[in-house]
Formats: sequence, structure tokens, C-alpha cells
Amino acid sequence: MTTQEDRKIILFDGICNLCNNAIQFVIKHDKKNVYKFAALQSDTATILLYERGIDSSQIDSIILIDPNIAFYTKSTAALEIGKSFGGAWRLLGVFKWVPKPIRDWIYDFVAKNRYSWFGKRNECMIPTPELKAKFLD
Repeated sequence: MTTQEDRKIILFDGICNLCNNAIQFVIKHDKKNVYKFAALQSDTATILLYERGIDSSQIDSIILIDPNIAFYTKSTAALEIGKSFGGAWRLLGVFKWVPKPIRDWIYDFVAKNRYSWFGKRNECMIPTPELKAKFLD
């Protein structure tokens, strides 16, 4: 188990159904309690993005922040998250061999169409009381 300060932070599009489902999937598979979450639309995300010089108009779907180490975006963020589940999920690391521009092109294609394919909410997800501690806002 990691300490509060060591936890990785996933910033996600809080109104995207695909993104919300992905966060539910991460929560289910985060057996070591590694992650905290914040919607990109939140004040916390705004501060975290500003501190790292990330332009949210260029990246609007997923960002993984590994405190004091680095941040990852798009396909690299998704691969890092998936690998962290351990077991067979570590095989996702093989996709890092695919050049980043190709991975990100596929990622951007899905991200561009996510609202029309999966829909969106009028407001960010409100976590259940038992999950509230995993969210920064």
C-alpha cells in the first residue's frame, strides 16, 4: 500500500461516459490502492495542470501524474495505468514498442469520437460515500 503522498493521480474527463467507466474499471483493479482521481473540470485538476505546465486545451481526456517523478498523457497514460494492475495486464507494456505518434493517433481518434459513441453526462460523476476518499475533489 502506498502513502497518500505517493499515490498516483489520474485526471479524467468527468462528463465522458467512456472515461467514467474507465475510472470505475481502474478502481476495481487498483488492488494496491495506488490511485487518486480528479475530473479535469475540477479546481484540483486546474491547479495540478498549471503546476506542471500542461495545456488542458491540448489534452482533454486522461493524464496520469506520478508525484515527484513525471506525468503521462494519452496512450502512454493508459498503458502505464494498465500495467500497474500486475499479472497479465503487464503485457500491455508490449504496446510501448508501437511508436507514440501511432498510439496517440489511435487514442486521439477514440477521444475525438467518445461523446458520440458513448455519450456524456451533464455533470461530473459523484462518487459513492465509500469511494469518496479516492477522489481529490
